[in-house]
Amino acid sequence: MYQFVLGKISTLCADPLASALADRAPQGARQASWLAGRTLLARTLSPRPLPDIIYGEQGKPAFAKGHPLWFNLSHSGDDIALLMSDEGEVGCDIEVIRPRKNWQALANAVFSMTEHDELEREAPEERLSAFWRIWTRKEAIVKQRGGSAWQIVSVDSTALTSSLSVSQCQLDTLSLAVCTPTPFTLTADAVQRLEALA
Repeated sequence: MYQFVLGKISTLCADPLASALADRAPQGARQASWLAGRTLLARTLSPRPLPDIIYGEQGKPAFAKGHPLWFNLSHSGDDIALLMSDEGEVGCDIEVIRPRKNWQALANAVFSMTEHDELEREAPEERLSAFWRIWTRKEAIVKQRGGSAWQIVSVDSTALTSSLSVSQCQLDTLSLAVCTPTPFTLTADAVQRLEALA
């Protein structure tokens, strides 16, 4: 079973559950996304309580040992995504499709030859969207492995093993990607909005 849920950081931070978690949140720039992520997890698991969360070597959060679910969170702008699974480690990435300074130089630096070819096959007006499509795939794979952002250069999202499944979609101005241990097709219909859970 896979569950992919989208929410808004601003809405989740205003949720009463966020107030109850505020004393555990980090201070500074990460506070809002941390609170939104924990609130999204708690809302999605409801009525079950939010399990203890531990962190892997590279900082990937996970439920404490013995809990039968895996999850991954990603955020971009005011949007936050949660991928939950009972089938093994997962990774997800969400990016607002937006201009990024020097995105073409970044693609040249971190995309594989086949990823670069995929980008170049797009019409010029579609290349920025294609950049984010490839980027989210790479991030989802790195996050599924529990790696860190600097490892993105070592991932070729077009050369996967049979033990991983990667799926992606564009939803409005968002590029979404998931990496799962068994096939899961991410489509607009598979995306749940937090409002539908309330």
